[in-house]
Amino acid sequence: MPRDAPPADGPFDIVPVDAIRDGRATDAYFERTRTTLEHAGKNPRVVAEVTADQFPTGEFELLGGVKDAAHLLEGLPIDVDAMREGRLFDGGPVMRIEGDYLDFARYETSLLGFLSHASGCATAALDVRRAAPESQVLSFGARHVHPSIAAMVERSALVAGLDGISHVAGGEVIGHEASGTMPHALLIAFGSGHQEDAWRAFDEAVDASVPRVALVDTYSDEKDEALRAAETLGERLDSIRLDTTGSRRGDFRHIVQEVRWELDLRGYDDVGIFVSGGLGPDDLRELRDVVAGFGVGGYVSNADPVDFALDIVERDGEPCAKRGKLSGAKQVYRTSDGAHHVGLADRPGPTDGEELLEPLLRDGELVREFDVEKAARRSAADADDVDF
Repeated sequence: MPRDAPPADGPFDIVPVDAIRDGRATDAYFERTRTTLEHAGKNPRVVAEVTADQFPTGEFELLGGVKDAAHLLEGLPIDVDAMREGRLFDGGPVMRIEGDYLDFARYETSLLGFLSHASGCATAALDVRRAAPESQVLSFGARHVHPSIAAMVERSALVAGLDGISHVAGGEVIGHEASGTMPHALLIAFGSGHQEDAWRAFDEAVDASVPRVALVDTYSDEKDEALRAAETLGERLDSIRLDTTGSRRGDFRHIVQEVRWELDLRGYDDVGIFVSGGLGPDDLRELRDVVAGFGVGGYVSNADPVDFALDIVERDGEPCAKRGKLSGAKQVYRTSDGAHHVGLADRPGPTDGEELLEPLLRDGELVREFDVEKAARRSAADADDVDF
């Protein structure tokens, strides 16, 4: 630990915002590098690029984390070009930085963390979005991650086009109201045989703007509890939710179809069915024609981060790179056929190519705005273009 590092403070193992902003949320070898270069009187002007793959692979991933990355680097005397959040990429740089190396070196660890983790979650969220494009899909995965990154998970889900989130504080951070109705704990608090009391109390207590979605698989058969909820709440019941644990599901599609049959038979055909609990893209494709919506948790929140790296590709105006990396500042393009191309930035690109690296910072000043809804529309359009 550096001698000037502040003492640990607070009950939680959370790196404070000031440590990220000051560049202390870094790997120790960047501190050693700074000490060494300052001792040697060296601080080269460099171009550095953030990449996952050097060449297009055809395996697209969705870019997230750009907003946090931009605010991390804001105010430094550097220029940054980057893809917009919500763009799909499969090779070449997603970000290019130009400046004196020591002005940004200590931020590499946090920069890659912001981009890598958010892009992994966003890509997984796009998987489930594309699996059920006409269904309501909500992000339910905040409980599977450290609470300090819940807002990142929720924002990444929205960038991918999911319809809502569940985490209250995460929603406050990103300016999006959280959704959700009741857990099994509420039903258990009232006791077996008293599910009607729980549903009725919820209806009486919770603001009318919240949809009445009754959880119907706590104690008895899903069909039984679904009909009891419909009889209890009547026209006020919007939907029922099945969160049946995997050990009790059997053929989940068959269970859903049975519930739908019994509801329709008794005139509750306007009551929707919402499902949750360990769902992934295959489940959504299997169930999307028999349910109205999904809550997806761990598939999104537990996604593997994208393996980004930051590499110097020019030093004092001369191309350079370590073994296995490509020298020279680059531009990436999307062509009309949906393909992704990588080329040198100072040479012409494909005649029908759209340049994807766009100005983000100029001499440390932020020159871009961030809008989650626009990013979601961008991800949907890109997914169509590249047949994601």
